[in-house]
Amino acid sequence: MYIDFGKITSMHGIKGEVKVYPYTDNIEYILSLKKLYINLKEYKIDNIRFHKNMFIIKLNGINTIEDAEKFRDSIVQREIDNNEVLEEDTYYVKDLIGLKVFLENGEEFGTLIDVFQTGANDVYVIKDINDKEILIPAIKDVVKHIDIENHKMIIKLMEGLV
Repeated sequence: MYIDFGKITSMHGIKGEVKVYPYTDNIEYILSLKKLYINLKEYKIDNIRFHKNMFIIKLNGINTIEDAEKFRDSIVQREIDNNEVLEEDTYYVKDLIGLKVFLENGEEFGTLIDVFQTGANDVYVIKDINDKEILIPAIKDVVKHIDIENHKMIIKLMEGLV
């Protein structure tokens, strides 16, 4: 099974390196990778570093800017390690999508349909029961409880969010 960890935004230099915008804050883990996947094809990593909030990656066999250009806008994936333990209050986006969202009083609010990653915190996109998309910050003041097993999230709506 694979999980997205970034998107190739541009090339870096003329020797086939690509810049990858990260979808993760687990930078050290990504820096330890020996291979990655683009369009389900495996590529060995010759070199990877983190510079100015981007991964700079040199893939084995990709040696020119022209070779690298074909990967522009591609999603970069890694294999999920079944022994990998996530930090507390950390979730895979794939596990969050589709969660039923409830208010603290038990009232059904909607369904989590997307997650945006910003500099400060993630933003959850919730389609409410009226089919309106609501953006809420993924912060402890708003997201009170996430229960992946029971497929639900409990939130506290702060003034100005809706």
